[in-house]
Amino acid sequence: MEYLWAFVVGGLLCVVGQLLIDYTKLTTARILTLFAVLGVILGAVGVYTPLVELAGAGATVPLTGFGYLLAEGVKTAVAEQGLLGALTGGLTAASGGIAAVIIFALLAGVIFKPADRQ
Repeated sequence: MEYLWAFVVGGLLCVVGQLLIDYTKLTTARILTLFAVLGVILGAVGVYTPLVELAGAGATVPLTGFGYLLAEGVKTAVAEQGLLGALTGGLTAASGGIAAVIIFALLAGVIFKPADRQ
């Protein structure tokens, strides 16, 4: 049942993104930013946590999950460190994912020849 909920929730988030691409004049960069900010807002007010508990990776893997991770990191760090945690908590929580993205992007750039832009 966990896999079904992950598929449904992740799929619905992707459908919303596709609808925004198809029916609005928003650029993909703005939609990605919107999803990340939406994840932060929903995580900060506690709405996204039940969705994560229900869907697992279906809610944490899409970009809204990154925003949720940032919000949870800030909440945890503020509880432990006070106001300074608001500045460091998000990056501390997301540092593993950010490092992985940088490393894999570097490997892809080394292994594959980029196409010339014309």
